[in-house]
Amino acid sequence: MGENINLKNAVIAFLVPLPSILFYLSFLRCYNDPHHSLSSLWSWCYHHPVLLANALFVLNVNFLFWVIGLLQSSHWMIDPYWTVIPVLLVHYYATHPLLASSYNIWRSRVAIFLTWLWSVRLSHNYFRRENWQWGAREDWRFADMRRQYGKNWWWISFFCVYVSQQVFLIGVTLPLYIIHSVEKPWSIWDFAAIVACMSGIIVAYYADSQLHEFITKNGQLKDCGMPMIPTLEKGLWRYSRHPNYFGEQLWWWGLVIFAWSLGHGWTFVGALANSMCLAYVTILVEDRMLKQSYRAEAYRLYQKTTSALIPWFSSSPKGEKAKSN
Repeated sequence: MGENINLKNAVIAFLVPLPSILFYLSFLRCYNDPHHSLSSLWSWCYHHPVLLANALFVLNVNFLFWVIGLLQSSHWMIDPYWTVIPVLLVHYYATHPLLASSYNIWRSRVAIFLTWLWSVRLSHNYFRRENWQWGAREDWRFADMRRQYGKNWWWISFFCVYVSQQVFLIGVTLPLYIIHSVEKPWSIWDFAAIVACMSGIIVAYYADSQLHEFITKNGQLKDCGMPMIPTLEKGLWRYSRHPNYFGEQLWWWGLVIFAWSLGHGWTFVGALANSMCLAYVTILVEDRMLKQSYRAEAYRLYQKTTSALIPWFSSSPKGEKAKSN
């Protein structure tokens, strides 16, 4: 039974983006056909690449994903697609006819490579965390809201799960649009952006791997009836309570450096909104930690001694300083 559900969810996940992909390929085919004049629809698609991306998001993600989520009583699919949509968008911007001749091809290739690298890293972490299952569970925040809003969750979920994701995903990928709409030679800031993006990917990979090992070990201890380790304070987690979040934010702000160097620093609004949301999520995560009796005291001490996000050297608790004096 479990294998059938897993296969069904995998098939759904692979088929669900096809409406947007087929529509866009039809647009490209008509545009490239010298004997075919552009209809008003195709003309609009040509002149408004960002609006078209948003329209496809509304129809294919907001509505179709939402309907599937209601039918399955689980909005799991937006999680794996958080890692896929930026890849789709970077290729969309790179191939859109209006933008095709207006960007630096090498900067584009670097951006595409980095986006794929980020996506593979995050997808691997997602499926490893989910024991390589498709749709085994939905995000715990959505599950909490489902209980909180009860019978009203069916319509609230449209806004909380999907419309909000459109704001964040379109926002944080605005630098990818700028990369494919501005032609400027390489500068030192392009290399700085690459360093920031790569550093973010690497930090997030090691942080998530260390967290996975910690959770796996605690699961083994629990199965053996032994006390679990309350907090992870080794590796990168010795210097930050959320190094995986730090790495993820560093990746998005690295993309902003690309856009800023091309004269479009305003695109920082997407990364800023995402960072503000993550700050709120961090509070929710830490509240969950403090509600677990076996780790509450240790985690409070961890909060006092370890940086919340940006890695830094741990400090001694104030109480211990007072005693030492």
